[in-house]
Amino acid sequence: MENEKKTVDLASMTRAELEEYAASVSTEKTVLESKLSAEIAALKSKLTWYEEQLRLNRRRKFGPSSEKVDFDQLSFFNEAESESDDTLPEPEMTDVVGRTGATKQKKKKQRGHKEKLTKALPKQVIEYTLSGEDLVCPKCGNELHSMKKEVRRELTVIPAKIMVTEHVTHVYSCRNCENNEIEATILKAPSPVPVFRNSLASSSFLADILTKKYMDALPLYRQEQNLYRNGLKLSRQTMANWVIRASELYLKPLYDLLHEELLKKDIVQADETTVEVLHEPGRKATTDSYMWLYRTSGCDSDRPVILFDYQPSRSGDCAVEFLKGFRGYLHTDGYVGYHKLTVAENGEKPQAIGVGCWAHARRKYYDALQAAPAGTNLKNTASARGLEYCDRLFRVEREAKEQKLSFEERKEYRLKHVRPVLKEFFAWAKETLPKAGSKSKLHEALHYTVNQAEALSRYLEDGRLEISTNRAERSIKPFVIGRKNFLFMNTPKGAKASAVVYSVVETAKECRLNPFEYLNYLFEVMPGLDLSDRKSLKKLLPYAPELPDHCRLKTEDE
Repeated sequence: MENEKKTVDLASMTRAELEEYAASVSTEKTVLESKLSAEIAALKSKLTWYEEQLRLNRRRKFGPSSEKVDFDQLSFFNEAESESDDTLPEPEMTDVVGRTGATKQKKKKQRGHKEKLTKALPKQVIEYTLSGEDLVCPKCGNELHSMKKEVRRELTVIPAKIMVTEHVTHVYSCRNCENNEIEATILKAPSPVPVFRNSLASSSFLADILTKKYMDALPLYRQEQNLYRNGLKLSRQTMANWVIRASELYLKPLYDLLHEELLKKDIVQADETTVEVLHEPGRKATTDSYMWLYRTSGCDSDRPVILFDYQPSRSGDCAVEFLKGFRGYLHTDGYVGYHKLTVAENGEKPQAIGVGCWAHARRKYYDALQAAPAGTNLKNTASARGLEYCDRLFRVEREAKEQKLSFEERKEYRLKHVRPVLKEFFAWAKETLPKAGSKSKLHEALHYTVNQAEALSRYLEDGRLEISTNRAERSIKPFVIGRKNFLFMNTPKGAKASAVVYSVVETAKECRLNPFEYLNYLFEVMPGLDLSDRKSLKKLLPYAPELPDHCRLKTEDE
C-alpha cells in the first residue's frame, strides 16, 4: 500500500502552532540539505579519485618509466596548450642547447673502447698475407717487406649447435679366470654419473634450459620451437619434467642451506608479487597466488642470499613460517601482513624489528604529482613538497656513499643530517593530512608517511640499514619479467620448483657467477656426491671460494 500523503490545514492552526510547524519544516530542510551536501561531497570525492586514477594510468602507460621528477615532463599531456607561443621565432642551430645550457657537441670517440669491450672474450686471429710472386715490387722487382699491420675487430656469433654425445664405457674381465672356471675379475672404466638415469639430459643441456627460462625469461614452449628448428623434436613436457627433477634432486639441498644462512642474518628485506597457478587444488585458475622474496641487505654483499618462496596466499603467516628463527631487522614496503612479525601481540616481544621503505613513500608523492589535473602549478603543490622532503633524504644517502663512510660513520652522518628533516617532514604531514581529500593520491601519500613514521625512522638506528627496499625490488624483477612471458604456472609443484631455481640463479648472479657455467658445474658434480653431506654441499654454494674460476664472470679489468 502506498503511503498516504499527509495534509496540513494551516488555516485551522493557531499562531503558536504555525510557528512550531514552520520551525519543524526549517529543521527538516536543514537536515535534507546537509544530507544532500554530504552526498554531493562524496560523489565529488569519488569523481576526483577516478580522474586521478585515469591521469595516473595514462602517464604510467605513455610517460617515462623513471621516477625522476621533471615538472615540465609531468605536464606532458597539456604541454601543447600550456607552452604554445606562436610569436616566438624559429630557433637557429646554435640556439639548440643541452640540459646543462652548453651547446650540444658530438661525443668524441673513446680510445681503446673495443679492446675493453672484447677483452674477456675468446679471440680468433686471421692474418691476410702476400706470398710468392705477389711479394715482388712491380716497379723495381725487389722483394716487398711488411711495413705495418691493419687490425679490424669484429664480433662473430657461432649459433648453438646440438649434438649427441655417446658415453661408451668399456668393461674388462680376465680371460684366464674365465677359461679356468675361476670367478672372473670384472673391471669397469670410470665414467661420469649421468644427471638422470636413462635420460637424454646432459649437464650442459639442462643448464641451458634453466638459464634460458629463469634468466632470459624464455618459456619452455618457445624453447621447444627453437629446438625443433635445430632438428630436435623435444616436447616442453619433457623439459618441464627435467626442470622439476633438477630442482628437487640437486638445487633444493642448496636452497635449504641458503635458507639456513638467511635466518642467521641481522637484516632481511622482503617483498611479494602475484602469480597464477592453474591447477591449485580447491581454487579457481584465476585466483592469485604469491611468490614471496626474501634476501640479504647490502651489508652482506660477500655472502648474499636471495630466496623465493611460493605460497597460495598473501597471509602474513607465510612470512612468519618462512622466517621462523629469524631475529633482526625486517625491511619491507609497509604491507600489513608483515606486522605479524614486527608488531608485538599480547605483550610479547615481536619476532623482528620492522623497517620502512622511503622509496615507497616517495613513489606515493610522485604518483600524486602525476595524478594532478591539467594546468596545475605542480611546483607549488603539497605533493611536490612531500617529494622534496623525500629527495632530501636520498641526497644524504648519496653524500654518505660518495664519502665512502663506514657503517658506524654513516649512522652518525644520518643522525646529524636526517633527523631534523624527518622531524620537520612528519610534523608537516600530520598538519596537511586533514586538508587533503580523503580519496586523493595526496591523502594516500600523507597517510602512509604518518602511519609508517616509526618504521620509516628506524633506518637511523643502524648504519647497515638501507633507506629503501630497492634491493629486494630489483631481485624480484626477473620473476616479474618472466611472468609477463609465461603468464601463469601449471601446478603448485612447478611453482615451487621455479621458486627454487630462481633462488639459486639470482643468488648466483648476485655473486657475479655465470649462471650457465655454474648450473652446468653443479649438474656435472652433484650426481656423484652424497647429497646428505652438508660439508660437500656448502662448497657448491654460489659464494663458496671453492668454485672453479670458469664459473665466475670475467670483467674487462680482469
